[in-house]
Amino acid sequence: MTELLNLEPELETFEPWQLTAFSAALTERMFPNFALFARLVEFGDVAKIRQVLDGVWDSLTGRAGKMNFEVQQEAVEANMPDLDEYDMYGALPALDAIVALNATLNCILEKDRSEAANIGQLSRECVATFLEVTEGDDEMSDEDLVKLINTHELMQAEDAFRDEVLEQLRAHKHPTPDFVASLRALARNEGVSNIGISDDD
Repeated sequence: MTELLNLEPELETFEPWQLTAFSAALTERMFPNFALFARLVEFGDVAKIRQVLDGVWDSLTGRAGKMNFEVQQEAVEANMPDLDEYDMYGALPALDAIVALNATLNCILEKDRSEAANIGQLSRECVATFLEVTEGDDEMSDEDLVKLINTHELMQAEDAFRDEVLEQLRAHKHPTPDFVASLRALARNEGVSNIGISDDD
């Protein structure tokens, strides 16, 4: 329901650490979607997923002991909700968050720009689906639905957040601890996710 983002040209000049930071920032912003779902339906291991995402952030500054991201991928995949088993909307954004984290680990391991670009698209689609489910109705034409989604404050916030992350990364040549901490705080958004929920809800 949204146009495809062509992020690869934007990311073309990025160093591997910048691709990781971009991926981590978008994943961080989606994390509450998984945390809330997991708590409400008693699914998965939120502490483990938090630990892996923290390890990604720590890897950017080299301050932490080296986490084996290949091994961690198995733990992340084990926390993917099965949509056949959970027939409820909340499973979708929860799955998106885990898919994003998995793609972030791929981005680290493969240094693959397309993985980072995919996370940008996934995060935007997550917002679009939320708006379609919560605010769309059967009477709406496709055109009206697209307009609703693209002009909605949540989508505008999503686009503004992504652009801000890209801008900040372009302005930094090295991942200093202070910069990584400020990017992480921006992405954390006081615990409110890309679809406007928090694990305190």
